[in-house]
Amino acid sequence: MLLEICVFNTATAIAAENAGADRIELCENYANGGTTPSYGYLKTVREKIGIPVFPMIRPRGGDYFHTEDEIEIIRKDILLCKELQFEGVVFGLLNQDGSIDQENTARLVEAAYPLDVTFHRAFDRCKDPLESLETLIQCGCTRVLTSGQYPKVTDGLALVKTLVEQANDRIIIMPGSGLNSSNVKHIIDTAGVSEVHTSARIRIPSSTEFRNPLLPEDFDIDFVDADEIKKIKSIINN
Repeated sequence: MLLEICVFNTATAIAAENAGADRIELCENYANGGTTPSYGYLKTVREKIGIPVFPMIRPRGGDYFHTEDEIEIIRKDILLCKELQFEGVVFGLLNQDGSIDQENTARLVEAAYPLDVTFHRAFDRCKDPLESLETLIQCGCTRVLTSGQYPKVTDGLALVKTLVEQANDRIIIMPGSGLNSSNVKHIIDTAGVSEVHTSARIRIPSSTEFRNPLLPEDFDIDFVDADEIKKIKSIINN
């Protein structure tokens, strides 16, 4: 059973590895649901983290229909991740009608080879999840991250279970969104999955002493709950 932790900065990636994460999904920009990490961020994490790291490849927030220019940006970022010797990448492309962008997904999977490819939660916005799963298998994706098309995976477990059964070991179904130590056993037992995904996210206060009173801002920093990761690891290992 594998535990993937989604992180949004280098310190969090280090803490997640130290707490027992098996793999890192590396993102920037939590407010927009995760975007592509900068070159400096990628390079630093590659140098400091020993477990597999899968960078998010998403040029912007918003929807999952991408222009030709954006798809070329994604392709170039994938090639950079190959050059930096990451083990996998994470991306997701939809057409305007809610179907998988099969042509460009297949092209990007080919560009990423031999890296693993996770199709991210754009899948939860697709029109027909069962048909879309077959499309992703045809494209050569390694896994799908999904909450079962609900905000929280605990509400989408019926679909996750159906996807696992339909996949029949042709692609990995990885549940995420709202997964924690109190529900991970139920999720695994119900859906029969072999990998799970969470951010175990907490906020830590800034150490900055001076704050301009004319500019009220949230200086808190995204971090990871190491104890929560350890709890989840203990549960899934047993």
